[in-house]
Amino acid sequence: MASSSPVPHRALLAGLLAALAMLGPFCIDAIFPAFPEIERRFGAGPVTMQQTISVYLFAYAALSLFVGAMSDAWGRRMIILGGLVVFLVGTIGCALAPSMRALLVFRSLQGASAGIGMIVGRAIVRDCFAGPAAQKLMAQISLIFGLAPALAPVIGAWLVAWDGSPLASPPNWLVGWHALFWALALFTLALIGLCLAVLPETHARERRVAFLPRTLFTNYRNIVSDSQFAALALALTFNSAGFFVYIANAPAFVLRILDLDQNHFPWLFVPAISGLMLGALLTGRLAGRVPVRMLVGAGYGVMLGASLLNLVIAFAVQPARVPWTVLPVAIGAIGVNLVAPALNLLVLDRFPQYRGGASSVQAFLMLTFSALLAGVLGPLVAHSALSLAITSSAFYLIGLIGWRWYRRVAKRIPEKIDGDAAVIAAAGTNAD
Repeated sequence: MASSSPVPHRALLAGLLAALAMLGPFCIDAIFPAFPEIERRFGAGPVTMQQTISVYLFAYAALSLFVGAMSDAWGRRMIILGGLVVFLVGTIGCALAPSMRALLVFRSLQGASAGIGMIVGRAIVRDCFAGPAAQKLMAQISLIFGLAPALAPVIGAWLVAWDGSPLASPPNWLVGWHALFWALALFTLALIGLCLAVLPETHARERRVAFLPRTLFTNYRNIVSDSQFAALALALTFNSAGFFVYIANAPAFVLRILDLDQNHFPWLFVPAISGLMLGALLTGRLAGRVPVRMLVGAGYGVMLGASLLNLVIAFAVQPARVPWTVLPVAIGAIGVNLVAPALNLLVLDRFPQYRGGASSVQAFLMLTFSALLAGVLGPLVAHSALSLAITSSAFYLIGLIGWRWYRRVAKRIPEKIDGDAAVIAAAGTNAD
């Protein structure tokens, strides 16, 4: 049920929540063009540089487990503002880092707070809207949010190449890869000001759940032991992984497999993120008009079709080259965002009394796997276009298995779901 608290206009709320959610992916992708310069500055190798992504994601995952529950207990607005302040401190620390070890520490601090906007933002959407309205808002947020990974490497490359003009003799700690983090710090300051000005509290005091270890453990045990949640989390995690395997290994994919230079990351990111945005746009247009079961089925059809095309191109086009090798990545991304908004809402509505906690657990599972993908599995499969295509296809297939599992369980264990979410759940569980 929507909250009675005053909220901004839906378009303004979508823009604000998308900007908050953009911090996480922007902070991952913008640093890729800076890899060569940071390697030279600190004498780091490729494996060490990959840890700037994996430590960020592990911290992101660990803190995401508590962020939603904290917002259930203390309110959405305070947690978002606190997270932005922590992110600002971490970003300034990265800009001033004197060593690789210090950079990794401050990247962890960034990661610990970067997911707050995404996780708490989902709970805000469901606090304020229900049914197709919530689904449309989720799609609007995904559409705007999709700009971050597309723009991040472009902006990152421009900032890394900035020579300080029109400043006279700028200090070294202000230009090059440092400028990337200073720009991100300014963006964070702007978000803090915007949240103070327009973001209301949407989680009423009478609906809050105490943040107690015993309560938290009980809630999370209820969440992870729920078979419908497990199936949805499996689907969301592996849908995302089928796409993210390319993003996490962007330096290897762009610089080694495609044999391009650091200014050509847009060859991957622009098509890939355009696919995500097109999927979000289609979801927003079709929400309330097409049954969720059909929309999700179409999304998986697109993902599996893209997987087949990816395998064919990986075999036929050797050596790998643009645009052919990136085309299936873009098509698969369309399917990912045809599916994601509906599945995210189903996750939230499994536990209406602690939606923030459900969002946290789902994000923790997805991010932990993403961190393992970036730091452990990724380097093992990022040696050829074919190995990446096989890995991505396997992930999409596992995502489909999760969705089919959810539908079987939901038909077998019917339960009353809060508010208009019953419409979504019914649409997702109708027999073919």
